[in-house]
Amino acid sequence: MTRLNLVLLIAVLFSALYLVRTQYESRRLYVELEKTAALSRKLETDRERLQVEKRAQATPLRVEQISKERLQMRTATPAITEYVRYKQAPAGEAAP
Repeated sequence: MTRLNLVLLIAVLFSALYLVRTQYESRRLYVELEKTAALSRKLETDRERLQVEKRAQATPLRVEQISKERLQMRTATPAITEYVRYKQAPAGEAAP
């Protein structure tokens, strides 16, 4: 009978140790999952912010302002427009 009790005691101890290990691993994985979810939310927020900044940078007014300031470009008007004519094509050929 003592042998059976000893075997059962060892089985209970192994079972208890396995249960503790499983709970520890479960908690560790849950904490890791929460950290990953928080990082995912932060990255999504950053992505949305960058999309807003991208849309703000690509407005026509901003592009025009940068082209005037940095590239010293000016708006095309009929007064400064130059028209270029093609030379007359030889007879029999169509002009492009």
